[in-house]
Amino acid sequence: MSEVVKNKPRFGKMRLIDAVAGGYRLPLAGFVSILHRGSGMLMFLLLPFILYLLETSLSSESSFAVLKEFTSGVFVKLVILALIWAYLHHFSAGVRHLLMDLHMGLDKDTARKSAVAVLLLSLTLTAVVALKLFGVF
Repeated sequence: MSEVVKNKPRFGKMRLIDAVAGGYRLPLAGFVSILHRGSGMLMFLLLPFILYLLETSLSSESSFAVLKEFTSGVFVKLVILALIWAYLHHFSAGVRHLLMDLHMGLDKDTARKSAVAVLLLSLTLTAVVALKLFGVF
């Protein structure tokens, strides 16, 4: 009887360590879903900072000039770019999830194609914004 219990496959909840070290291969749609949650969390956590910057920029011309100087640094531009990516990815993945809630694109092939489309769209639009943000055009 103990041999049967030993050889029985383990099903149930997957832990983070199982996903990282256990050799589990996450499908692309799952990866997009995790990024959707992460981008939403990033935007939520940085919302007070963004609102503070907005309030500061609108209070006076001198505070706007100080804020403009602050945002001209490369590190701050990268943080802004990360927020822009988070918004673009969260929005496009959200549209994908809404379509899936309407029972559109639920089969494996279409779900993979829509996940690829979300990644390509968010990364392409972020690259265009990055070019503008860093003064290429």
